[in-house]
Amino acid sequence: MTTELRRLRNYINGEFRDAADGRTIDVVNPATGEVYATSPLSGQADVDAAMEAAAAAFPEWRDTTPSDRQKVLLKIADAFEERAEDLIAAEVENTGKPHGLTASEELPPMVDQIRFFAGAARLLEGRSAGEYMEGMTSIVRREPVGVCAQVAPWNYPMMMAVWKFAPALAAGNTVVLKPSDTTPASTVLMAEIIGQIVPKGVFNVICGDRDTGRAMVEHPTPAMASITGSVRAGMQVAESAAKDVKRVHLELGGKAPVVVFEDTDIAKAVEDISVAGFFNAGQDCTAATRVLVHESIHDEFVSQLAKAAADTKTGRPDDEDVLYGPLNNANQLKQVSGFIDRLPAHAKVEAGGHRVGDKGYFYAPTVVSGLKQDDEIVQNEVFGPVITVQSFSDEKQALEYANGVEYALASSVWTKDHARAMRMSKSLDFGCVWINTHIPLVAEMPHGGYKKSGYGKDLSAYGFEDYTRIKHVMTSLG
Repeated sequence: MTTELRRLRNYINGEFRDAADGRTIDVVNPATGEVYATSPLSGQADVDAAMEAAAAAFPEWRDTTPSDRQKVLLKIADAFEERAEDLIAAEVENTGKPHGLTASEELPPMVDQIRFFAGAARLLEGRSAGEYMEGMTSIVRREPVGVCAQVAPWNYPMMMAVWKFAPALAAGNTVVLKPSDTTPASTVLMAEIIGQIVPKGVFNVICGDRDTGRAMVEHPTPAMASITGSVRAGMQVAESAAKDVKRVHLELGGKAPVVVFEDTDIAKAVEDISVAGFFNAGQDCTAATRVLVHESIHDEFVSQLAKAAADTKTGRPDDEDVLYGPLNNANQLKQVSGFIDRLPAHAKVEAGGHRVGDKGYFYAPTVVSGLKQDDEIVQNEVFGPVITVQSFSDEKQALEYANGVEYALASSVWTKDHARAMRMSKSLDFGCVWINTHIPLVAEMPHGGYKKSGYGKDLSAYGFEDYTRIKHVMTSLG
């Protein structure tokens, strides 16, 4: 007996459509490795249609009042809560994540973030008017940039979609959003929900592969391109956008250092760091996967971390006591496995280091010690449930190791010494520094990095401002 596959469709100008040429992509449930749906493989005609719809809708949406946009976003947040089970089910099938954790750790923050940007919509302020030249008054206007081409990743498909569309819509922009080719289901469901609330053309979703995303960025209509993804993808977007001087917002990879000093409560640090490293199968740009430990407590810390890894469970969405599910796709499983297979002789696998089962893309919680600063697994993003451990002798060396990578998104410091924590937070070259914790995010605070982790901020008033442009208006008093 053949089970009919679910048919996902693009959402353009208020209606669901197949790709213009009928092409599709198989969508795989990573917990089973089986195809459960097809989605459109959108081409140039689909991109053109979506951009045309967004451009046509922009003038009217731009001219809505902030309070009207706030009401729309609040309705979206309410609708997401009402359809919570449907959204969670779609995301679980998208990603294989534990159902309970998706319900408790992802949907509530998403709704909160939408409500935050609903409030931010009413705070589009410029500087106060003033006379900076005799006989002239100057004012500053903040305006939406226009059509935004947005590409979301597969590690948090729903939440990253929110980080894209919520500030853009709040500021008065229109959106063409592309989910990852491996995780389109929850974004298509979002389009169904949002489409009942916003005017047609304001929010559009097109599915496809990297060529679809490239066509979006290269299209002449968008004023801004925003992507959360790999460094390679970000560099390609920046290069493409430069050809017609589009504004670019990039949230790329990470290699977060976790600096643990000798005065740390080892048991608590191990507990918190293991969760922050293994949560979501380590598929998080801010994951606590590069631990630097003072040499005086190194061996004890590694021993306890290896035990915590052994006690951590991965499994299917409805399995009990599971911290994380599978890696997202077969290529990601191959990438993570490759890092372990290529470990140098001086490295030691303290826990894990292998695939779990033969169905789906599960990988064991893994701890690797004995590493050197220039090792591949220290320098490059694994994006899997793998925590590396290095030792350091003093604060200077800790900073040297921590900053000695090409990424600069997030970091953490673990110490009871307040002055040392302040020195480290000043000198760590990362967009976020946590002290005695790792990975909490709030809508009010910015998220974004430096160096090859990209530029631009998500969340917060800073992220909201990224979706606006500034205009000076000067008038004669004569």
